[in-house]
Amino acid sequence: MMPFPFEISAKEGRARTGVLKTARGDIRTPAFMPVGTAATVKAMTVDQVKATGADIILGNTYHLMLRPGPERMERLGGLHKFMGWDKPILTDSGGFQVMSLAGISKVKEEAVTFSSHIDGSKHVLTPERSIEIQADRIGADISMQLDQCVAYPAEKDAARKAMELSIRWGARSKARFGERETQALFGIQQGSTYEDLRRQSSDQLREIGFDGYAIGGLAVGEGHQAMCAVLDYAPEMLPADRPRYLMGVGKPIDLVEAVYRGVDMFDCVLPTRAGRHGQAWTWDGPLNLKNARFAEDQDPLDPAIDGPSSQYSKAYLHHLIRADEILGKVLLSWHNIAFYQALTAAMRAAISEGRFEQFRRDFHARHVSN
Repeated sequence: MMPFPFEISAKEGRARTGVLKTARGDIRTPAFMPVGTAATVKAMTVDQVKATGADIILGNTYHLMLRPGPERMERLGGLHKFMGWDKPILTDSGGFQVMSLAGISKVKEEAVTFSSHIDGSKHVLTPERSIEIQADRIGADISMQLDQCVAYPAEKDAARKAMELSIRWGARSKARFGERETQALFGIQQGSTYEDLRRQSSDQLREIGFDGYAIGGLAVGEGHQAMCAVLDYAPEMLPADRPRYLMGVGKPIDLVEAVYRGVDMFDCVLPTRAGRHGQAWTWDGPLNLKNARFAEDQDPLDPAIDGPSSQYSKAYLHHLIRADEILGKVLLSWHNIAFYQALTAAMRAAISEGRFEQFRRDFHARHVSN
């Protein structure tokens, strides 16, 4: 019996829409999870994040274990209480940092050891410790198994070894997690861009048995076309009756193409990171508000997106960004999260109404050509 029922309400081709039911509320899919790296979605309050329509956010295990620390998190009542967010939270395992901090980390069978980027202190992360931090200390609704993600391009032998280690770590993560009524555990498919390795990974993840399944090892430099080539087969290898989560993706066009290929859940730092640097996502593509052409543009940023940024002209937003005012970063971060939520809502509606293929064509025509 899965702790979180997943009800698929409509399909069009491989695209599907539904609801993942959790103890803290429903997650409508396709779903985009704003990233709350260090117990905050950068430049936004929890009420602002909720106002965009987000059903769930992501917390980063690596950063939270370094500060404020897992034991302190537990003493303070867990991440939900700590940050004032009462909806579901998914935490990553810290595995991505195994790759991104390769220069200061060492991977062995038992664990990954690494030095803190903050103060150089030494840390050991095992699959068991990762689950303890996520499920018991942080109190995540959805925890991820510890895995090893390889950079792109990866030699096949290196990709195989990382995939096989991830499977063994997945089994250890599942054993430590056990069976829980109000928390779920997702396994992570690995294998780089090699179809046979992804097949082997999927088959072994199914044998272990998880509440949901993620597609890992993408958005690591392979580019949009190579990512889509993997997604042509990878989602279909995973159980059709459980949610499929594409980790760390991505640009709006990436989301549309991934949903077209059967993906249900996403997370990415791009909306808030882009906002802090003056980039806004709109239905006609991204705009760089630093550009001088907006200096006297009195039109709103995107009147189709409900949010405070629509109250202001592009000229004003341009001024705020060029003047490095904090309000500019807040407004564009808010706008971008609102746009991503509007995008997933539009995809849910299009699938429900049987017009997703037309939505996809229209999106390409408006978004990719600009």
